[in-house]
Amino acid sequence: MKSVTQSRTVRTLRKQGRIARSIAAVAIAALFTTACGDSSGPLTVATVVIAPTTATLAPGATQQFTAVITDSEGNVLSKNTPVWSIAAGGGTITQTGLFTAGTTAGTFTNTVVVTCSGVSATATIIVTAGPLATITVTPNPATMAINATAQYTAIGRDAAGNVVVITPVWSVTNGGGTINASTGLFTAGTVAGTYTNTVRATSGTIFGTATAIVTPGPLATITVTPNPATVPTGGTQQFTAVGRDGSGNIIAITPVWSVVNGGGTINASTGLFTAGAVAGTFNNTVVATSGSLSGNATVLVTSGTPPTPIVNLGTASTYGILAGSTVTCASAPGTVNADVGVSPGSALTGFPPCVITGSTHLADAVAATAQNDLTTAYNTLAGLPCGTVVGTVNIGGTTRAAGVYCSATSILVTGDLTLDGGGDPNAVFVFQAGSTITTAGSIVLINGAQAKNVYWQVGSSATLGGGPATWQGNILALTSITLNNNVTLIGRALARNGAVTLGTGNTITLP
Repeated sequence: MKSVTQSRTVRTLRKQGRIARSIAAVAIAALFTTACGDSSGPLTVATVVIAPTTATLAPGATQQFTAVITDSEGNVLSKNTPVWSIAAGGGTITQTGLFTAGTTAGTFTNTVVVTCSGVSATATIIVTAGPLATITVTPNPATMAINATAQYTAIGRDAAGNVVVITPVWSVTNGGGTINASTGLFTAGTVAGTYTNTVRATSGTIFGTATAIVTPGPLATITVTPNPATVPTGGTQQFTAVGRDGSGNIIAITPVWSVVNGGGTINASTGLFTAGAVAGTFNNTVVATSGSLSGNATVLVTSGTPPTPIVNLGTASTYGILAGSTVTCASAPGTVNADVGVSPGSALTGFPPCVITGSTHLADAVAATAQNDLTTAYNTLAGLPCGTVVGTVNIGGTTRAAGVYCSATSILVTGDLTLDGGGDPNAVFVFQAGSTITTAGSIVLINGAQAKNVYWQVGSSATLGGGPATWQGNILALTSITLNNNVTLIGRALARNGAVTLGTGNTITLP
């Protein structure tokens, strides 16, 4: 009996020993797994060391940080789990110490923080810009006078908008002037105009562009046309004045008209001259003045009744522009010194800032009547027998006598076309184009030829270009008429079915 009791006692003691050893093991383990932030217990955190202390990363790149935690005896507390955080931006970090850089470049001092039981360590992050994605050129646009300079600058950025240091190569791709390839200093040329995206800054395969607007210089000359003008006694003649700078660029002016040497009278605002009753040659009698500059024209006043015109424009004669659908002025300056009408359409855009000095008729009975008269005049011109076939050969740079010239398709005028009146102020010039007229030059009238006696009958559309240029005569087009930048028209732009479109710097004055 005693033996059994003793055995039971031994087993109980053994069991209690195992329990005690287990409790002791848990207690010992707890000493080495003290959670950071809890400084209780016999093992106190003395230092936290982070590595690396500085990391340089591209946007979106990662860096693994580590922390070594020691007690006051220098023992590494490997079981402690620190807390990771970001204090000053630059990216994000996980609780395992894995840092991911953000998209904003910069130096983020002491932003990575690791903490254990109130003891901390920090690291600095440097986020570099990503690869070059865009180049922005400023100013855009830059406006300067002819021969003046403008300093362009270029800023490179990555896809996240961070500035990337670049040393661009500068070039000019669309005219307007020249540029220093290293510095970006642009020097305007002598031809005024808007040069879209002409300045280019290039770095590697990436480039940015900017527009240059070159404005005319100061007014240097005023040219009055026609010169000379032949007018019967009591008859009228519309004069026009074109201002230009020293490089020939057109400058918008509002001249004051006067007669200084007899021959008749003139409307001071419009330039409409009325011949007197005395025939004769009145040299430089018509004067157009703007500021301190002026231009002159001679008037030849003839006696007798003027002949019947070859074509009668009827009520369309008062229109500088008559369109079937739309009249548009792209941007100022632009002036129509006459009436403007649209029929059967009614669209008129760009006025203002462009200017109409006469009356405006949109889809009304007056415009409809003018269109009917235009159709009659168009058919009359188209029905005239051809005197000289010019075909599609460029007739710019040639001189033509009065007559009817024709092409079954297009007529091309590149360069100046001279029309010689042969001393006859009533000489008539008719150009018949089966399809189009395309120009890049001016019409020069000599020996009495007058713009009011010049007719361009176009089977489709006419495009006047090559500005600065002065085109003279009455354009009667079946479809549309376009005046590119800086083209002056002494005549009429009359389109039966389509649009009349002006660019920038256009002036239309009745002949």
